[in-house]
Amino acid sequence: MPPSLNSALTSMQTITLGRSDLRVTPICLGTMTFGQQVEEATSHAIMDRAIERGVNFLDTAEMYPVPPSEPTYGRTETFIGNWLKARPGMREKIVLATKVAGPSRGMPWVRAGQGLTAADIEASCNASLKRLQTDVIDLYQIHWPERHVPAFGSMYYDPKREKSATSIEEQLQALSKLVKSGKVRYIGLSNETPYGVHEFVRLAEQHDLPRVATIQNPYCLISRAYDNGLDETCHRLDVALLAYSPLGFGLLSGKYDATGIHAADAPVGRMSLFERMKSQRWGLPAALDASRRYNQLARDHGLTPTQLALAFCYRSWRVASTIIGVTTMAQLEEDLDAWDTQLSPELLAEVDNIRLEMRDPAQ
Repeated sequence: MPPSLNSALTSMQTITLGRSDLRVTPICLGTMTFGQQVEEATSHAIMDRAIERGVNFLDTAEMYPVPPSEPTYGRTETFIGNWLKARPGMREKIVLATKVAGPSRGMPWVRAGQGLTAADIEASCNASLKRLQTDVIDLYQIHWPERHVPAFGSMYYDPKREKSATSIEEQLQALSKLVKSGKVRYIGLSNETPYGVHEFVRLAEQHDLPRVATIQNPYCLISRAYDNGLDETCHRLDVALLAYSPLGFGLLSGKYDATGIHAADAPVGRMSLFERMKSQRWGLPAALDASRRYNQLARDHGLTPTQLALAFCYRSWRVASTIIGVTTMAQLEEDLDAWDTQLSPELLAEVDNIRLEMRDPAQ
């Protein structure tokens, strides 16, 4: 019998994001698979079930689904908009987050040229509102920084690669205009650094502009760069972490342990389906090696790899809400059921010992 409303999620208490008045569940349904791996009817059913199980927080982006392509650009938001339109009253029950893409990363159909201008931000917001079929976005996030930063697998900052064309203050002014117009309630960042968070907060306070409520960054057993100072930054500045990729693109589910991601008989998933993913951070051999260690640790303690990986995020003081991404109803149920998993101090010490040895291969 499938879990009901009397299952684990009834113990979830909503939390406030940063200094906003947005109250969300500590599990957020991510939607980047909708429109590529998940067709529309199934995506609607998954959203229905997530809401039924108690989740009130949905996250998307203008560039979704992933992997991005020109033909699918905006499709995920369109699916969500159609879902909302078919369910009167649903919009008032959920907190809806989306993202404006940063400067083009080889995706000219998303953003042309350099910088992230006020016109870019306004046009993207208007297009997202139209696709989502809503009058307001609760949390509008900058998907990746306008300036050069070490992100998406890049480890080091290189000043020679700096090509910034739009200042942080200009970006905040553009977002302020959207807030004042009523199109956006609160703003957030994604794939940011300590410097970026500090600057967005400092300039907002200095110029009476909207203050960022959240940062959406990768956070999982094999990607813990957030713990290297960004955690202190966000804690002291009251910026809430929305942790994405808690299962490391499936590596921390254990499904690739036996075959790896390149074998012909590898299980179906983003890492095995899409060739471009195999050369990125989650496809690094070191990422799979570390995942296998954590997955075996979970089994040694009577847990599934998924339970360990998700509970690591669910129970961390650093994480406000964990963004789960699924392609099937079974995955959704498993991820939500993991909410009740508790990790002992001894197990967490073993997790840290593996990190000390293998570091953060997919940062």
